[in-house]
Order: sequence, then C-alpha cells, then structure tokens
Amino acid sequence: MLERISPSNPLLLGSQSPRRLEILQTVGIPVEVFRIDVDEQLLPGERPDAMATRLARQKGAAALYALNRQGRSADGRWLLCADTIVHLGGELMGKPRDDDDARRMLRLLAGRTHHVTTGFVIHGADAFDAPAYAETTAVTFRALGEDEVRRYVATGEGRDKAGGYGVQGLASAFVERIEGSYHNVVGLPIHRVVEVLLRAGALDGYPLDGAT
Repeated sequence: MLERISPSNPLLLGSQSPRRLEILQTVGIPVEVFRIDVDEQLLPGERPDAMATRLARQKGAAALYALNRQGRSADGRWLLCADTIVHLGGELMGKPRDDDDARRMLRLLAGRTHHVTTGFVIHGADAFDAPAYAETTAVTFRALGEDEVRRYVATGEGRDKAGGYGVQGLASAFVERIEGSYHNVVGLPIHRVVEVLLRAGALDGYPLDGAT
C-alpha cells in the first residue's frame, strides 16, 4: 500500500542531479536521494520527447530493480526519475563528452533558439508501468564571442549538464529569452510534477502541511 509523501515517508529521487533535489526541496516536498547510474546514450533519429521519457523510464527501471534487490519493493514509497535533453534542429545534446564537445555545443546554441525537454516518471516502488510525461521549453541565447565560450567551458559549470550549460549559474548571462518553464530548463518541470503527484494521490495537498 503506497503511503502519501511526508517527512516520515519522503519521495525517492532516482537522480544524481543536485538541481532536481534543490527544486523539490524549495517547494517543500520531502526527498530522499536514491543514486542510480544508467547509460544515457542518445539514439539517432529519436524524437526529443521520446528520448527524454525513454531515459527517464530506464532510470526508473534501474532504481526499481535496485530497490527490489534490497527487499524494498513494497515499502510504500513513491519514486521520481527524470532526464533532460537539449535539442536544436535535428541535433540532440546530452551531457558533453569533453570540453571540446562543450565548446562545440555552445557555438551551436549562440545567437539561436533551442529547446529543452525533460521527461519524467513517477511511480510506486512496486510498479514498473507508470506513465511518462514530457515538458519542453524554448531558450534563446544571445550571440557569444569565442572568448566567452572558452572562458565559460573552462569554469567546468556545464560539464555534467545537457547542452553543456547551467541556466541557473554563470550561463544565465547568455540567456536572452525563455518561453515556458524555467525550472524545466534547470532539470525538472516542477509545476507538472506537483500536478501529477496530486492527481496520483501521492500528496495530501499542496503546499504540504508545515511547508515554509
């Protein structure tokens, strides 16, 4: 029997992203990080929303498998897994392979509008068939000089982020316009996540009692 999310029964976050953790904590949702590692390989020809939801499902399956091995499959916990893809035209961008790849990505994004799609799944720890959701935001970068690209990549801020940049950090100075959810670009469309949690009965209400 799944219990509602509360301080004594926090949401399991199947992610190593500190940004997703911070977003959930900001809106008062109790969270416990459950670290997983999956192959985030991008498949040629796959649509961005399909890729983001596929990777979110893969993370969810890996987390559920690990929970089952720990004998925790029926402990009443809710699990959230997500993945974010940056895409421009037909090119899909995950995390850069190295600094050269990060510089290449930023040169492509400079002075243009790209899209950020985050896919996520929410399910109980004993269910493998949860629906997946996707949210897309348009982001426009101003033109960037080569020195700016070089200096930014050298900071290391974008090395673990899709598209090679962090919108909440130094790269915020690159952003000319955002159309859609800002938090989706950070890594989690929190408005959709809370909506799904409420609809699934995972939350008694929002904001949670005692949230500040």
